[in-house]
Amino acid sequence: MIPVGYMYKVVSDRPDWLKATQITDIFSVSSCVSEDFCDWVNYWKHNGYWFFDSPSVIHEIACEHTINLKGMTLFYYEVYEKQWDYDESWVEFVPEESFPTNVEIPKSKVSLGFDIVTYTSNASAECSPLSCNHMAEEIDTNEHCLLKTLKLAIELIEQEKFSHCEPGPYRIIEVFKCEQT
Repeated sequence: MIPVGYMYKVVSDRPDWLKATQITDIFSVSSCVSEDFCDWVNYWKHNGYWFFDSPSVIHEIACEHTINLKGMTLFYYEVYEKQWDYDESWVEFVPEESFPTNVEIPKSKVSLGFDIVTYTSNASAECSPLSCNHMAEEIDTNEHCLLKTLKLAIELIEQEKFSHCEPGPYRIIEVFKCEQT
């Protein structure tokens, strides 16, 4: 797994439209349900994976633009080394070279599960089919709408369980909760 960075999010409870009663809240990487701390792209302080190298970079943005992070959750992410491409194969990918990438590893982190995320533009995370496309209604997820193992995520992609969802490529991202700084 490759460290890709951090994001503060406003975690949403399971929306009524998602009929998966095992889910209590949405920890998906995409911002479709649980929104990112702000519309951060135009600040151009993200890394080549389109996350942030450290929580301090996010705090700097929040200070400069009067964004209140209180009540938000700090997540740290690591990505599987390959993405499932359009031609139904695993291929390598690299961070956008024009953005420096130097992710600080958190001192402590707790794995919450694995999300499958679309990257049609190969930039920032787009949709998480488990929540966005209701796949958690068909696939066993944990209470955070995440898969329990990397192995399961790989198997589901290879079995084309998401073929009728948002277009890929798909990346598997492990979601961690870490101490807020």
